[in-house]
Amino acid sequence: MKKTYVTSMPNHIGAFLKASRCFCELGINITRVSYNKAVDSHKLFIDAEGTEEQLKKADIELEKIGYLQDSVKGTSVVLIEFRLADVPGSVTDVLTLINDFNFNISYISSQENGSDYQYFKMGLYVEDTQKIAEFLKEAEKLCKVRVIDYNSSKKVYDNSIFYSTYVMGLTKATGLSDDIGRELLVHVNLAMQTLDENGLSPYRTFDSISKFAELLGAGKGRSFEPRISSHKITDNTEIILIEPPCGSNTMIIASRGKYLFVDSGYACYKDEMLELFHKLIPDFDSIEKTVLITHADVDHCGLLPLFDKIIAGHKTARCLENEFLGKNGYRDENPLHRPYINICKMLTSYKAVDPNKIEAMWNNNDELTEPLTQIGFFDYEELHFEVYEGKGGHLPGEIVLIDYTHHLAFTGDIYINMRGMTKEQAEYNQYAPILMTSVDTDPKLCAEERKAILGRLGVGQWQIFGAHGFKKDYSVNFQ
Repeated sequence: MKKTYVTSMPNHIGAFLKASRCFCELGINITRVSYNKAVDSHKLFIDAEGTEEQLKKADIELEKIGYLQDSVKGTSVVLIEFRLADVPGSVTDVLTLINDFNFNISYISSQENGSDYQYFKMGLYVEDTQKIAEFLKEAEKLCKVRVIDYNSSKKVYDNSIFYSTYVMGLTKATGLSDDIGRELLVHVNLAMQTLDENGLSPYRTFDSISKFAELLGAGKGRSFEPRISSHKITDNTEIILIEPPCGSNTMIIASRGKYLFVDSGYACYKDEMLELFHKLIPDFDSIEKTVLITHADVDHCGLLPLFDKIIAGHKTARCLENEFLGKNGYRDENPLHRPYINICKMLTSYKAVDPNKIEAMWNNNDELTEPLTQIGFFDYEELHFEVYEGKGGHLPGEIVLIDYTHHLAFTGDIYINMRGMTKEQAEYNQYAPILMTSVDTDPKLCAEERKAILGRLGVGQWQIFGAHGFKKDYSVNFQ
């Protein structure tokens, strides 16, 4: 089993060596390490893998380690990468050598990468360049070593309280309890390390996460004011469009006394949305609650546990099941996106849904070769949809529903009405691309999918319901 330790290490030579020896003696493998004194001089993050008994013993040993004191000033930092075998104790020889040279470690970053080696980066405080040259000669006898240029002029966060105060601010902004702070702390550190490993500045990203949390919290309780509109389709069928300031729209198809929900928004607005559902549907508690999901993003699936039945494409159903089993969803599979998705899940109180509620439909075993491929049909009361699956430009498993009789389309996140957003929606939507590099898995492919959707629409006046922004009225004329 794996465990993440959020520890505070003594600020003296050999501190990490002592921790490494503890894990080595217990037969525990260190799979990731992150420590950056320039970011937070009190926090060392260690991912360790071992048996439950081994990790419990490690808990006891780590209790004996004290806390960092003041940071060392007036010294320069040399960033060195060591290529180490990915086995228990492999880093111990290097740490022993660092200890023998009386160097202090200012920065550590390492993570398993699926190979037999880990690339272990360490920042060493040095003043004597001749001494570091001697050290490198000895280190080469142990493993492959290279010196990495380090830009010490980058903006520096407070040396002692960054992680703790940052996470405290996030939980306060969203009204979450302090007991999730430790897990959130780990994901914030993973985000920091991911950015660092890719040579990216963390400052804009971390500012965006803070703003994201503020926007989530600002829209709760009495401040929850979604834009609500009703759209007539036939004499017996209407669509109620609910547009919260943060997260996806929720559409309710009301037809012949029955109700089908399309997408469900963020989990953090559960109480607010339930109150709204009861106002819109007085007998909400007594009806069978069915929701159709266009794709498996957090802001579309937050309220799924409220529903009795969930209709989804096979890929989306598989993604939701993997999340329930503790495995990676589609977004989590991208290492660059994973920390931010986990942060988003925690800030929005996301819980995976029981897969027994999911009805997987439109199984398409063929490899998708076009941006948009018809995979089946879906009927609901008066409405008759052709169902299309996108190739994965926004997210694998994404579906689009088109009713050619009533000139109606549900397009998820592939096609949204950017110009039809409220000021609050537009502000919220500017942060997602910053947090995940891009909201689309493949932006170019997603653009092709949008074009394909419009190409599928026949002549007439269309009502397009995307997952963000107001309904789009679209006209297709004879050529």
